[in-house]
Amino acid sequence: MKPPLITIDSEQCKVCYACVRACPVNAIQVRGNQEVPVVVDERCIGCGSCLQVCAPLAIAYRDSKAVVRQLIESGETVVAIVAPSISGEFDDITDYRKFVKMIRELGFARVNEVSFGVDLVASEYRELFTNFLGRYYITANCPPIVALVEKYHPGLIDNLAPIVSPMIASTQLVRQLYGSDVKVVYIGPCIGAKDEALRFEGDARVDAVLTFVELRQMFEERNIKESTVEYSDFDPPLGYKGSLYAVSNGILQAAGLSENLLEGSIITSEGKANILEAIKEFESSVDFIRKHFNMFYCEGCLMGPGTSKGGKKYLRKTLVSDYANKKLKDFNVDDWEKNCSKYASGINFKASFVNDDQRLPPPPEEKVQEILKVIGKLEDEDKLGCGACGFETCQDFAVAVAKGLTKTDMCITYSLKSKHDFIKTLKLTNDKLAKTREALVDSEKKARQEQQMAQEALERTSAMLQKLPSAIVIVDENLKVIESNQSFINTLGEDAAEINEIIPGLVGADIKTLLPFQIYKLFSAVITSNENVVNRDVYIGERLMNISVFPIKKGKIAGAVLRDMYLPEVRKEEVISRVTEVIDENLDLVQKIAFLLGEGAAKTEKMLNSIIESHKATKKP
Repeated sequence: MKPPLITIDSEQCKVCYACVRACPVNAIQVRGNQEVPVVVDERCIGCGSCLQVCAPLAIAYRDSKAVVRQLIESGETVVAIVAPSISGEFDDITDYRKFVKMIRELGFARVNEVSFGVDLVASEYRELFTNFLGRYYITANCPPIVALVEKYHPGLIDNLAPIVSPMIASTQLVRQLYGSDVKVVYIGPCIGAKDEALRFEGDARVDAVLTFVELRQMFEERNIKESTVEYSDFDPPLGYKGSLYAVSNGILQAAGLSENLLEGSIITSEGKANILEAIKEFESSVDFIRKHFNMFYCEGCLMGPGTSKGGKKYLRKTLVSDYANKKLKDFNVDDWEKNCSKYASGINFKASFVNDDQRLPPPPEEKVQEILKVIGKLEDEDKLGCGACGFETCQDFAVAVAKGLTKTDMCITYSLKSKHDFIKTLKLTNDKLAKTREALVDSEKKARQEQQMAQEALERTSAMLQKLPSAIVIVDENLKVIESNQSFINTLGEDAAEINEIIPGLVGADIKTLLPFQIYKLFSAVITSNENVVNRDVYIGERLMNISVFPIKKGKIAGAVLRDMYLPEVRKEEVISRVTEVIDENLDLVQKIAFLLGEGAAKTEKMLNSIIESHKATKKP
């Protein structure tokens, strides 16, 4: 399986889709699940249009330099056959004999020009076109033209002139000259020739194809310059008017065929747009046009994709013409004619072509209409077609989308509308976000205020907690101290006071290590049951403590108040509290008895009140 001719570097690709729009046969696809376009090799015709428009240089063609180096280093005889357009490529070299010598310096044993092969092929065309038998032909010298017909216009295969290209004719020639075992490297402007070379075997086989760009790179690698080499001419036989082959109608001049508008039988068409139109018209109207078509995809081989970028077409044409005039000035036509007769008989000029139909079946009309609806092209005035997508009409574009060759984003108007809609949606979203942000700022401000208020309240509560004479402690579900006051620490004694110096408030201490079993069990019971335990009298050491435990957060936090019953103020307060409690209970009882006994209740109340007053009097300092 041959390696792909054209590849796209996903790392360098800027996803501008210029290559997709430039490809004349939709061989570069943008698939739905990825952004970087992909070259479908079997659909590619090797025209190089994508190379010409790729600004980030993310597209490359199959490199043959390594193969050529291996051939040269193998020790075998390697012959370079050079396309006539080299004279237009090397405008920086003053004498063509210098670049011939530079090629030899790379290690080529022989350097022959393809222009003699052009002369031989031109003779075949002259015979084909002058002996007209009712069939009109398309010249088959340009590999992209041949591929275009084979893959997308297979109905015209019989109209391809059955004549090999000058590259193949020249390859057979050098094997006549130097033997069947020599290796042949074609040097020219066409990347499509790399695939054409793979179609031939035997004496017609081409072992490698170098573009002019690759040739320049090899010169740079070996530091071969015009200033460091001597003159050297091509090996014979030399070409005649075949030197004009670089210009599209040059082969017609080499063949002596006329393009006279009144008498000529041949039309020359060059350039992508002209070629696509010419193919269509040949297919539909050749019987009315009644002409043979001489076609070159590029604007002459001198502008091929394998030439240096930025070349000026008319400057190159001038260089080609100057080279031909200089060579023909002292040209020996007799020797040339003898060589033509000598070598033509040993060359098989017969070419055959294959039906490699890459056309896709037409998609359902309803699917095409659905796509037109999506891109907003339902009305006739909307379907004028700007051509920016690479298709002539919006209908053609919709068909291509339906076939899976491209996607709707390639439509500029649809893409712009989608972007405008997106920008509009984004603006609305931004407005909502701005309002949300304002709300969040306000909410955050309120939260900070509430937090500050809570902090202040906590600080006040904590301060108050520390001032209370009763011992206060708050614990978590694991009976670890969350907070306690100084009274609680004093209640526990000296050990607790020492711990407090290291860990203020005994935070994190386990009350199981601080309080007796019967007390910390109260905490566990309260946290589990979520019910208060009030006024329990317990002993801590020799001191009687009154403890109340209450839940603060269900199942999580509990707090307790402990009072030392032996403190005088607590004792008096407790006596009063408990006597008051007794009074309340007795009053309730007396009220019930009074209902039965009458005035006995009043005397009891008077007596008890006197007891309370006497105790209150003793409490005052």
